[in-house]
Amino acid sequence: MDPEYEHRLLRQINIQNDNLSPVSRTPTCSPLSSPSKLGDRFIPTRAGANWNINFHRINENEKSPSQNRKTKDASSDNIKDGLAYSALLKNELLGAGIEKIQDPQTEDRRLQPSTPEKRSLFTYSLNTKGSSPDNGTNISPYSLSPVSNKSQKLLRSPRKPTRKISKIPFKVLDAPELQDDFYLNLVDWSSLNVLSVGLGTCVYLWSACTSQVTRLCDLSVEGDSVTSVGWSERGNLVAVGTHKGYVQIWDAGAGKKLFALEGHTARVGALAWNADQLSSGSRDRMILQRDVRTPPLQSERRLQGHRQEVCGLKWSTDHQLLASGGNDNKVQLLLLLILPLSFCMYSLM
Repeated sequence: MDPEYEHRLLRQINIQNDNLSPVSRTPTCSPLSSPSKLGDRFIPTRAGANWNINFHRINENEKSPSQNRKTKDASSDNIKDGLAYSALLKNELLGAGIEKIQDPQTEDRRLQPSTPEKRSLFTYSLNTKGSSPDNGTNISPYSLSPVSNKSQKLLRSPRKPTRKISKIPFKVLDAPELQDDFYLNLVDWSSLNVLSVGLGTCVYLWSACTSQVTRLCDLSVEGDSVTSVGWSERGNLVAVGTHKGYVQIWDAGAGKKLFALEGHTARVGALAWNADQLSSGSRDRMILQRDVRTPPLQSERRLQGHRQEVCGLKWSTDHQLLASGGNDNKVQLLLLLILPLSFCMYSLM
């Protein structure tokens, strides 16, 4: 700006201010008259910036909702192929040193912090760490492969096959008289791939190999109903608990009843096999442990610890602990001692 023009402009402004206020004002200096000591630009130093690592750390998962929906609809095989190709490009172009492909969901959780954080592409700090002499990205002069060692390991790494779970049921079985009572255990699989279902007064068997349905028993003649079913470990015997408190042992292959066990005064809703020993839980709050190879009066053991109905029984894999759940909101662990059919009881509050 011209100094003379600036002086006249300031003089005119001072005259106007004097007319408005009786207090005289001294002319102020123009901000343009004092030169600034600092420049108006900042040029960062990029001498120590590691472009390969910084570019590799950019969050690539920030996509629009439409892109996320398209990614979810794509098949898992195509996603893994894309990840392998992306990792190969990062190794060859950026020297990322990726040797194996991570699970996309696990990788996303690892890359995304708990709080959103924006990473900058540029780093204005000097790189004090020296690069290692051999980081696996160099190509050996004796190698016939055009890619680096890390990329070769990436291509040779085994790919885990993706497990596909169907969204539609494989088979739908009609169960017209299945009781609506979650205290009962009316469905059980056998080791021979046979499904047993208790429907009203009958027990039906469905073979997963032949898809054949057979009726094992009908308790309508006895005026009783099925409250629980349980297969033995060998898959040849099935125990049927009834509403009157009986436990019937059936031979599934022959389709005949072997014998019936008494002892409960109410319905039997839980059954658990331990080799040839059968545990049964009832509404009478009792757990009976019996050996099906001997007469019932000689092998019966009574265990009482619940104050309400016994809803579930399960043996441990080593056949030493029996877990029992009751309607009194308690789970008890019964330890099988060395003596035959002797137990030590523990209660879980």
